[in-house]
Amino acid sequence: MPKRTSLLSFVVTAAVAATASTLTSQTPRDGTAVLDRMRAAYAGKWYHTLTFVQKTTQTRRDGTTNVSTWHESLRHTPASGVQLRIDIGDLAAGNGMLYTADSSWVVRNGALQSARASGNEFLPLIEGVYVQPLARTVAEVSAMKIDMARVRASSWRDRPVWVVGATTASDTTSPQFWVDQQRNVVVRAILRPDTATTLDIALDGYEPVGPAWLATKIVMAANGKVIQTEEYSDWKTGIELPASLFDVNAWSTAPHWAKK
Repeated sequence: MPKRTSLLSFVVTAAVAATASTLTSQTPRDGTAVLDRMRAAYAGKWYHTLTFVQKTTQTRRDGTTNVSTWHESLRHTPASGVQLRIDIGDLAAGNGMLYTADSSWVVRNGALQSARASGNEFLPLIEGVYVQPLARTVAEVSAMKIDMARVRASSWRDRPVWVVGATTASDTTSPQFWVDQQRNVVVRAILRPDTATTLDIALDGYEPVGPAWLATKIVMAANGKVIQTEEYSDWKTGIELPASLFDVNAWSTAPHWAKK
């Protein structure tokens, strides 16, 4: 009996230790570890080009809406990083925007109207994290004023997530992003473009794209009110996109996939 008791104690102790070890290994130490998991999950598998048609519903302050069609082109190259071109409305009108993670260019009537030292904060989280060096993604995400030392477990749409940038459920204003623990994709982000505005963005309608994923419905709310809803269709990945498509000086002359 003493031997059997000792054996039972050993088994129980070993099981508890194994469980504790598993829990420790499953809990990211910080936001960098979360980004590293995302990258590792799709190493060599994520798409480097993406095109889609977007139905964009914008809600004005008076509650009225404007619906338009956008054509979006995304690509990653080691030299240029992640770039996103958005053509707004009729392609022939030549209106749109070009984004990187830290810069943007506004085009009107096929010509550059303005350039800004602020980019699209989602590019590191939906594309860059999977295809570029981890250090670059960490730098780009940290620039959003997200506290990378804060990580907590939560749930979103009945799925487990990691929340980076907040440690309590009551914190709904600190800059943060939410990552599906199983799929390793961002499903929500809260950003503070200025001190008076809190943006809450939900990424839903995830569809498998080969071994990767694409969120096909995006809802953006500012200070609790929905301001824009995006619905994607006709998405394609892995297609050839010329460098000229992402050159604002060739906005109207570059070959465009939507004009074929």
